[in-house]
Amino acid sequence: MKFFVDTADTADIRELAATGLLDGVTTNPTLIHKSGRKFMEVVEEICGIVDGPVSAEVVALDHETMMKEAEILRKIADNVCIKVPLTIDGLKTCKALTDEGTLVNVTLCFSANQALLAAKAGASFISPFVGRHDDNGFDGLKLIEDIRLIYDNYQFDTEILAASLRHPIHVLECAKIGADVITAPPAVIKMLSKHVLTDKGLEGFAADWAKTGQTII
Repeated sequence: MKFFVDTADTADIRELAATGLLDGVTTNPTLIHKSGRKFMEVVEEICGIVDGPVSAEVVALDHETMMKEAEILRKIADNVCIKVPLTIDGLKTCKALTDEGTLVNVTLCFSANQALLAAKAGASFISPFVGRHDDNGFDGLKLIEDIRLIYDNYQFDTEILAASLRHPIHVLECAKIGADVITAPPAVIKMLSKHVLTDKGLEGFAADWAKTGQTII
């Protein structure tokens, strides 16, 4: 499974990239707004930190303007992945861009039928929103399961990028289902390393080591 981080905070991205765990980055207009920085500037910096795909989202709603925005965004760096919404115009844009060899992340997916359309349009990634689906009374993990089944049935190359993950259990269940990629906030990714017994074990080792009166350095 690939790990993407969902943020526009370059300090957090650098910290996670240093662990070797990070395979890519996803951003969206909300995350850019939270960063307080210029969109193009922050995307360019992120692309210099990670080698993997960096999703940069178009904001237009019509195909023609999406294509114009995509043309600007993909000039930022070779690893820019154009993010488009799961609409008919978004799918048209996806098809046109993938035909040109550009990576495309189709976002705001809330049904397996939508995911099927994205795969047919040649999407590099499909982003089903697990947590947000749960928030509205649906089963976000069942959505990932349904998409996995459909994609396997027809050997689609589109990678399932499970998004809107709220906690480590989401990550675990997506891994068990077979999502190709997860994207999560930095805090959720860091939580994956946490366990109360790990902490207790370290406390015990530290206490016993202190009793020896020794140092390594």
